Order: sequence, then structure tokens, then C-alpha cells
Amino acid sequence: MRTPPVQSDSVVAQALATPSNFFSSGLRQKVDQLMNILWAGGVNNPMDSIEQISYLLFLRLLTEKDNVLASLDKKYVCIFSGKWSRYAWGNFVTLTGDQLFSAVRDAIEKLHELPGLTDTGKLLFSRATLKIYDRPTLRAVIQAIHGMDLSAHDGHDLKGDMYEYLLSKLSASGTNGQFRTPRHIIDLMVSLVDPQPGQRICDPACGTAGFLISAFTHILRQHTKSADLKRGLADGGMLKPAQWKFLEEHAFTGFDNDANMVKIAILNLYLHQLEKARVSMLNPLTTGFGGAYPGQQFDVILANPPFAGKVQDESILSDLNYKLNTRATELLFLKWFIDHLAPGGRAGVIVPNGVLFGSNNAATSLRELLLTECDLQAVISLPSGVFKPYSGVGTAALIFQKSKPTQSVWFYDLTADGYSLDDKRTPINANDIPDVFAKWPNREEGPNSYRVPIEKIREHDWSLAAGRYKLITVEAAIHDSPREILGDVLKLENEIIKRGNALLAQISGKK
Repeated sequence: MRTPPVQSDSVVAQALATPSNFFSSGLRQKVDQLMNILWAGGVNNPMDSIEQISYLLFLRLLTEKDNVLASLDKKYVCIFSGKWSRYAWGNFVTLTGDQLFSAVRDAIEKLHELPGLTDTGKLLFSRATLKIYDRPTLRAVIQAIHGMDLSAHDGHDLKGDMYEYLLSKLSASGTNGQFRTPRHIIDLMVSLVDPQPGQRICDPACGTAGFLISAFTHILRQHTKSADLKRGLADGGMLKPAQWKFLEEHAFTGFDNDANMVKIAILNLYLHQLEKARVSMLNPLTTGFGGAYPGQQFDVILANPPFAGKVQDESILSDLNYKLNTRATELLFLKWFIDHLAPGGRAGVIVPNGVLFGSNNAATSLRELLLTECDLQAVISLPSGVFKPYSGVGTAALIFQKSKPTQSVWFYDLTADGYSLDDKRTPINANDIPDVFAKWPNREEGPNSYRVPIEKIREHDWSLAAGRYKLITVEAAIHDSPREILGDVLKLENEIIKRGNALLAQISGKK
């Protein structure tokens, strides 16, 4: 008999690396209950479960927001009015059986036509359909979502944490080189890139929008009073109204070529107060945007793009592949990052190790381009188990700025990230991340870090293989002279013979 997958606490801890009172709120148990109901009701694919929950959760929140706005402004025209009023959340709570199924199915399939719905809402419900066919299961799911306490707790809005926890159950992902980046690795990279208010931030392979949300949280923390931070509150209270408006309406852009991921990203951003973030279903390697190539550029690019697979020649943007002539997605994405960074813009991206030392013409010329057009500030080698249980591929995080050519590169060999490197990813004490933060401002050298001048990298065909430049300390070992060693051996041999003869004599005497 099949049983529902159980998420280990360590994976959950990675997904929710930022402390909050989410665990004590009871929402975790509610989410687990919801997933178990769907599993038992025949919705066995976690991606389908999360998609269905996303639709229903959005419906509930949109209805509640509609009601609040109507209570505050008598002139407000409700979204759920007229013929659309039957799709308001409250109507579903009392229905059962076929009546409930028809009502929810019609709502999900028609909602993209709802007048007044935002563009992101329309995209979320584009081609949406109900996949919970068992009527009692559907009623149980509706009742479970209706019973969730989604109000703020002590000033903390826990809806985002709840959804992050839900996304940690995407154990089925990892195919086609697509897997979730651990939250603490995302937060590390975002801190080193240090996005600021007023900057345009893009993740061209956004998945669940983890990098974009971490960038938003980073900006809020940097602009929150220290007293509030000590209370665990990061509300961005020091941001000015114009900065808030830019953050909400213009700062965040995400692309993904997976329709399901785009919908998850939209709801994840919506639950983190970013309902106007621009998220589109688009493959940036094959589809341009914003005019002639490269089109729009960004102040910050954060990404962990898919590594596996090759793009068809005829599909690749010709300007992107100019003089590169490759089909490898990891190389094309790195070229895309360089092309789409605005002057002075900063990037934090993950690449497979092959990009660092590949010897083909495309890999070599791309590293030369990176080092001569950008200031490559850091190559942080990540432990090979950092993406377990999804993948064991060796990777590195590149931190660079599009400005002056590189003068030297700071290499850091991150051997431990606070979790075991097997499939269980159990929390452990060993953790190099605090040392990365301590050494980063001055690019200090230490047991795990060293700087390499550009001249040396150029001599080695622009190779960025970390081990190539690591200094090897040779210490002279002091041994005894051959005469002394031989003397010790003979002394030992004589002792063995002496004891052997004594033992032989004893044995002979007994006889």
C-alpha cells in the first residue's frame, strides 16, 4: 500500500531558515493535514496538490481582500459582484457533492475572465482546471483551507512562511536539472550581492521565486529599525513611500518556461505582498523582450538556472549565441546574465563546475568575456551535496559586477553549510557560511579562501577551477637515518628470535 511522502524536519528547516513563529502557529499541521487529504483523495503528485491549493488559497484571499476594501470604501466596486458573486469563496463553504464540484470547477476555469483581476491573477488562472475529482475530498480541502488562521501573529504575516513550507514538499522536482535552491544558500548569495531599493531585480529562471523573495526580505531588513529587528520584525519601516511603490510595482521580474512554476511563483510573491511583481512564462534563451537584443537590462540578477539539456540550435536567440556557438544551457545562461546586467549592475548566480574549467571554445571564450567585461569578485565552491536529495552535482556561486575588468578573484571553498551532505541533510555544527560573511568585506585569505591575480588566471587559459590555484603548503618531515632504522629492525628481529627460542625450550621441556 502506498503511503504519502513524509518531509524530513531537516528539509523543512532549510526551507524555513529564517526564524519565525510559523511552527507554533499551528499552520504547519494544517498544511500537513491538507496534503494528506489530497493524497488519500487521489491527488498523488505534489505539484498537482500545490497547484490546486494555490488556486483555492488565492480565491479565499482575493474574496477576503474584496470584502475589506468594500467595507473601507462605499464607492468601491466589488470584484465578486453581479454574475461573478457566485465565485466568491464564501459560497463554496456550505456546498457539497456535485453542486460543490461544479461551482469550484466553474470558478477556477472562469476566473481569468474576472473583471478587475490583476494581470498576475489572470496568468495564475490561465488554463486552470480542477483536478480534485473526489467530492468528499474536495469538501474536506475547502473546509481545511477555510479553517486556517491566516491573520498576522504578533505583527508577523505567516502566509509566506506557510507557502514556503508547502513548497518544501516538492520532492518530485529535480527532473530536467530543475530543483529548489536551499533557502540558506539563496540568502547567502543575496547578502553578498546586496540589492537596494530602487533597483530592478531579475531572476530569469525563477522557479518558485525564492531569490526574488529573499531579495525583498533583504531590503526590508536593511531598512527596519534595529529595535524592531531585535523583536524579530522586518517590516521595512524606514522605507519611503516612493521606495515602497517602486518595490511593489517595478522592482521584481521573474521568468520561467514551466507554466506550473510560474503559477507557484505568482502566488508565492502574492503571499509576500508582491502581487504586482512581473512574472512571465518565457524561455529567455529563445525569446527576447523589451525591444532589440538585449532589450531591458537589470541592476541585479540572481539565479540558479537549469543545467541539464541542450537547446535546439534554431531556437536560440542569434544575438545571445553570437561567437559562442553552443547549445549548452549553462553557458547560454551565463552569457545572458552578462548581456542583461546594466552598467554597474551586480549578479549572484549558480553554475555547474564544468563552466569553471571547460576546455571547449565556448566555455573558454565565455570565461574571458566574464573576466574582461565584469569584475568577478568571488567564486564560492559549494559542497557537492548541497542540493541533495535532488542532485549531487558540483556547483559554484559566482558574484560579479558589470563595471571594470577583473583584477583578482576571491576563491572560497565552502566545505560545510550546516547540514549533512547526504540525502537526509541533517543539521550539523560544521558551517563555513559565517566565515564567508566575516571574510567577504576585505576578501580575506584563510584556510578556505585565497585571492588569485588576473594575470595568473589568464596564464591558465582563463580557468576558474578552484583547486588549480590553491596554495599547497609543504612541510619537511623529519625521519631517523637509514642506519638507525636498520639498527632498530635488527634489534627487533633478535628479540623475536630470543623469545621464540625461549618458548620452544618451554614446549620441549613439557614433553
